[in-house]
Amino acid sequence: MTISDDGETVGLFEPLMVSEGSPARAGLNDLALELAEKSAGFRSGLPASVSDALADLVRAMNCYYSNLIEGHDTHPIDIERAMRNDYSADPSRRNLQLEAKAHVAVQKWVDEDGMSEPATAPSSIVDLHRRFCELLPPELLFVQNPKTGEQIPVVPGELRTRYVEVGQHVAISPGAVPRFLERMDKAYSLPGRIEAILAAACAHHRLLWVHPFLDGNGRVARLMSYAMLRKALDTRGLWSVARGLARQEAAYKEHLATCDGPRRGDRDGRGTLSEAALASFAGFFLRTCIDQVEFMESLMRPGRLRDRILIWAEEEIRAGALPPKSDTVLKAVLYQGQIERGEVETILGTSDRTARRVTSALLEAGALSSASTRAPLKLAFPAKYAGRWMPGLFPDRDE
Repeated sequence: MTISDDGETVGLFEPLMVSEGSPARAGLNDLALELAEKSAGFRSGLPASVSDALADLVRAMNCYYSNLIEGHDTHPIDIERAMRNDYSADPSRRNLQLEAKAHVAVQKWVDEDGMSEPATAPSSIVDLHRRFCELLPPELLFVQNPKTGEQIPVVPGELRTRYVEVGQHVAISPGAVPRFLERMDKAYSLPGRIEAILAAACAHHRLLWVHPFLDGNGRVARLMSYAMLRKALDTRGLWSVARGLARQEAAYKEHLATCDGPRRGDRDGRGTLSEAALASFAGFFLRTCIDQVEFMESLMRPGRLRDRILIWAEEEIRAGALPPKSDTVLKAVLYQGQIERGEVETILGTSDRTARRVTSALLEAGALSSASTRAPLKLAFPAKYAGRWMPGLFPDRDE
């Protein structure tokens, strides 16, 4: 099949970065440095055992909010169930669980340094789409032509072969997509930490402007920016911009639409598109990142986190859901980061049988985790307790 390339010049989506000469650049540099400082401070303040557990929960959170922006509401409790292959009997909810599981799997691949090329490389962008879509149920691998009603199949990892319109934006011809992706990769392969952080914001819009796939572009763009920030800031997956974007969805989408607009006169950069609009979006994006780092840091402050978890444990003990002294074990884990299973008997001052019973109850409840029957006990962050342990992380919902 011949794929139409109308010969558009790559200058159509310039500028790809906010230039050094832009009036907004100094402010953006300050935001990038502030984000780097806050992200590093948050990361360094967490014990490794807590960081690992938190990263697992952030994957579910990131997945929930990124899919929510697309109108798909799959609560993290249902996401966790999907990770255990526990699916809803309702076909539509089951499909959304499978979609969420696919998103989590792709982010885990990113977190485990699965990308062999930079996140903006065409091969990486295609790989993100392929890995996400190939895990989707068939019912979610179609888009509908709004004019004809035709159901068009979405092929995992396949660049679009059709013309598309997104709102008021008429995307480039399908044959031009590879050329524009190559230009993006070249433009964002920049030295310097500030440039790498700013690129995560700017590339986010420019990828959506190219609209390389029939469907899934929003999720791919957010995963790409996540991967870029993870590398530039060594975030270790401890926070994500997706929650902030979803909580400001109208402003997020308005910024993206404004970035599609043309240059606004001689003082608005030198490209075809508005540099001022791109700078405004970059500022919005970076401020949203900073807000999310601060939010996660406030939730993870050791004293407050310990208090919330121990109050929860006391209530569970009173209700008979956990055996007595379970809170004592949790307290030891919270202070030490992790404990050996053999230490539980000493910590509790009880028999080995009682220690095993308390340990089993905390593992079964999901409050603690362990890689094996002999591995240390670590804190876990199950989604079902997030409303109590980490209020505001995502909407509460009864299990």
